[in-house]
This record gives sequence, structure tokens and C-alpha cells, in this order.
Amino acid sequence: MKKLMIGNEALARGLFEGGCRFISSYPGTPSTEITEFAAKNDAITCEWAPNEKVACEAAFGAALAGVRSACAMKHVGLNVAADPLFTLSYTGVNAGMVICVADDPAMHSSQNEQDSRHYAIAAKVPMLEPADSAEALAFAKRAYQLSEDYDTVVLFRTCTRIAHSQSIVEEGEPLPIPEKPYEKNIAKYVMMPGNAKKRHPFVEERTAKLTALAETTDFNREELVEGATVGVICSGTAYQYVKEVAGDKVSILKLGLVNPLPVERIKNFAKDLSRVIVCEELDPVIETHCNNIGVTVEGKSLFSMIGEFSQNTVAKALGLPVKEGFALDETIPVRPPVMCAGCPHRGMYYTLSKNKITVIGDIGCYTLGAVAPLSAVDSTLCMGASVSGIHGFNKATDNKNAKKTVAVIGDSTFMHSGITGLVNIAYNASNSTVIILDNSITGMTGHQQNPTTGYNIKGDPAAKIDLETLCHAVGIERVRVVDPYDLAACDKVLKEELQYEGPSVIISRRPCVLLKSVKTKPALVIDPDKCRTCKMYMKLGCPAISIKNGKAKIDATLCVGCGVCEQLCHFDAIGENK
Repeated sequence: MKKLMIGNEALARGLFEGGCRFISSYPGTPSTEITEFAAKNDAITCEWAPNEKVACEAAFGAALAGVRSACAMKHVGLNVAADPLFTLSYTGVNAGMVICVADDPAMHSSQNEQDSRHYAIAAKVPMLEPADSAEALAFAKRAYQLSEDYDTVVLFRTCTRIAHSQSIVEEGEPLPIPEKPYEKNIAKYVMMPGNAKKRHPFVEERTAKLTALAETTDFNREELVEGATVGVICSGTAYQYVKEVAGDKVSILKLGLVNPLPVERIKNFAKDLSRVIVCEELDPVIETHCNNIGVTVEGKSLFSMIGEFSQNTVAKALGLPVKEGFALDETIPVRPPVMCAGCPHRGMYYTLSKNKITVIGDIGCYTLGAVAPLSAVDSTLCMGASVSGIHGFNKATDNKNAKKTVAVIGDSTFMHSGITGLVNIAYNASNSTVIILDNSITGMTGHQQNPTTGYNIKGDPAAKIDLETLCHAVGIERVRVVDPYDLAACDKVLKEELQYEGPSVIISRRPCVLLKSVKTKPALVIDPDKCRTCKMYMKLGCPAISIKNGKAKIDATLCVGCGVCEQLCHFDAIGENK
């Protein structure tokens, strides 16, 4: 049956048809929907793991037991999973294993623009890259056979456009894959030095075999145009742009197995062409390979190493006509991302901003606390870095900044990478205050469950981590809980904990206002006769409040009645609609 699918759904379908029966992942845009779609299929056991390292290791355990498995993550998640990945290259697999990694050119929802192909090269494992949803399904289905034939984990690279664009796919029947028996093999799976030394030659031999495969496999294909003197080597999204603007003008070598890359195939493609261009987003991986094997190509001299391409980008680089865009008569106002109306993080960030506190921040929707007018975040590095970072910040300055500095981290991020940082604070005794913004969900990636919510990926009841008990257990004696809607309480608790000599944790607890289980209050209204246009509410940055005709006005379609703005009004102008 043919269906229109986004790439992530097609990929999930391909994993299922390929015999996958276990998936463990951590949500991260643009990879999240892979696991969400897979979880709708009762034939696959799906889980949210605390982080990508755990997910990868769980998937390895399933493959070791003889069950085809997968894990999915975004590109920065692969950094977290790199530790098991590099040794997985040595051990190989029992049943097939696929690691799906979604890159984010242009950083739509990421803190960097890294190219995951470097991991495939460094770990010496094969990487597949589809160019549309149909290939996402087909390649994922075939990835397991590749994994088992070559005794390797397979990296499966997508990007934002492939993950979220739609194209036609044809569903097939799942392959009848029996479970492989587990057999004890210390030399293969116990990577102590003596065994690892013997496995390294296997990795090099496997790379040679995979390179030979790249010469003949239909993962790669030539699309030749008779009489063409220009050829383009490309993969993934870039292939679609080249095909659209120049498919009838240039010959194309379309690569689906992007590591290892072929040698003779590229040379044969290029030998009769007067000009060969490599079109690839982000880093010059294919271009460098071509130069190394003696094939003269043009690449980053024509294309940027920054951001996404487009049809016009490719057309301009190829010297083809560039279509003119359409300009609107009116300028559209800029709409920067902001925290939602009623977001429970806003009250705590207002308190931090008001008290001019230095905030070591973290990854999540609460990173928007850095945006004006709150401007309350001083640094954001990676998952969990706030907790580890504040310890170094305070230790290096002999705690002289401790009374004006906090770390801020979300509940899911704390589960991901914050716990060990808190252990470090307790163990090495810095005078650090950590604020856990507990909104009872993984908010940034679309409301996935996590170990603090009490529910699993299916929405069924699950073990729930008690944050207060956990913090006490790792050695934090002072743990306070506050409602971020209560500005006075936030201010009081913050000042008390900053004055405390020793490590402490503040849990700012209120569920995300967008959760279906959260019942909002009626929208508040502003009495124009009482309003003095003092603009105190503007310090909150709430999108529900604006100025109309010189007076503050609340948009009833956005306001959830949280009452935070009401606490800032000194003229009793804000209240319930009577």
C-alpha cells in the first residue's frame, strides 16, 4: 500500500519491516518521531532512555541477545553515545543493530551544526543516508542485513529536511527474522586490551570489504545524461536540489552509502567529464575523499560550509538561472521564539533577572530564558553542563561568586546528564545552588515522558524518580520546593539558598501549561481605567500581554490565568473578568 509519510515515519516503518523488535532512544529534534512512530507498533518494544549513551547500550544488549535493535538520536546525542559506538565497532553485533542520527543543518533546534559523517569515519562503521522517505524505508529495512553480513553496527544519517518532509512510500511485509541465539564469546565481546588488540585488525578488514561493496552496491547509483560534460557527486537532501534544478543537464553520482566511500566508482564517473562538482551540506567529506584519491573536484569553493542549501543555492553554484523570489509589500514583524503564555519557567526566570543573578543554563525550552526581556541566562553549552559548570565556576573563584550564581536545568535534562554533576558538587563540596525546573515532561521535543513523570513511552504507569529523595541521596542536604507562579516565594527561597553556606537544590515545580492534564484558569483582564501603563508586566515577556491604544491589554486567546503578571501590578489593574 502506498502512503504519504514524513521521513521519520518511513524510517520507523523500515526498521519494523527489517525485523527490528527493540528500540531505545532519547528524544531530540529532528529525530524524535522515529521512536514515537515505532512505539505505535506493538511488535516493537520501544523505550525512552535517560540519555543516548544508555539508549545505545540498551540497543547493543538487545542485539547481543539476538534481537534486531535500534536507537535514535539527534547529532549532538551521538556525542553522548560516542563512548559505546567506538567500541561497538570492535565487538560487532550478534543480531543487527542500527543507530539513527539526525543532523540539523541551519540549527533549527540545536546548539551546533556538526556533521555526523565524521563519526562514521572515525569509528570505522558504515553509514547510510537516504534522500527521501521512500529511501528512508528501503535503506532502513536493508540496514539490518548489512549489519549482520559485515558484523557491524550501522549508522543511519538523516537531516531535518529528510526527517520532516513527506514523500510517497510503499509499505511492505516485515521480514520473517528468527531471533539469533546468544553464544558466549569472550574474545569478541569483552573489550579488555588483549582482546581489543585482536579485534582491531577485524575492523580494518571489514572496512576494506565495505569499500569493495561501495563499488557495486545499489545504495549508490549513477544517473548519466548523454553528452553531459559536468558531473555532480551528492547525497541526501543535496541530491534532491541537484535533481530538481539540473537533473537533465548534469550527470549525477548519487551516494547512499556515505561511509566508506567508493574509489574506482568515483574515478570511473569522473574520467570522461570536464568538470566534477561535489554538492554536500556542511563539511567537505566527499570532496576531501575525492581529492585524496586523485579526482579533481570543486566543492566548498562553490558551496558554503554553513547552513542548508536550496534549489537556488545549487542553481547559482552550477551557473544556472536563479529563480526570482517574491517580495511582500509590507514588512512582516520579527517573531522571536518565546516561552509560552503561562510557562512555569517564566516566574523563576523573572526572579533571577530581577536579582541580577548569574545563570549557568542548560538545554531545553527554558533556554529561552536568555531571550529579552528576561535575558536571564549567561551560558548554555550542552546537556547537563549547567550543574557541572557551576561547580567549576564557583570552585575556580573560591566561591566568591556563589551568592550571585545559580545553575538552571530541566527535569528531563537532569535525568539525562545532570545527576553526575550534582554528585560532583556534593562530593567536591562547592557552594553551589542548582535550580531544577520540574515541568513534569520533556517539553522541548514535544512532551515525551521521562523518568520523573511516572509514565513510559506508551503512557502506562512507570517507576517515578523522586527528585527530592534523589538529591538527598547523592549528598545534598538542602532541598527546597517552590511554585514558580508564586513570585514572593521564589524570591524568598532563592535569597535564602544563595546565602546558605554549602550545596543546595531548589526544585521549581509546576507542570507545563501545554499538558492536556493541566487545567488552565480563565483569562485575566486589565482595567484600562486603573492601568497606568507602567509596563512592569513587560519585564515578564509574556506573549499574552501587549499595549493597545496606550494601555496594557491581555489576549484572552493566549492567557491561561497564571496570575504572575497580576503580582507585578501595583495599581490593581489586572484581575479576573467580573
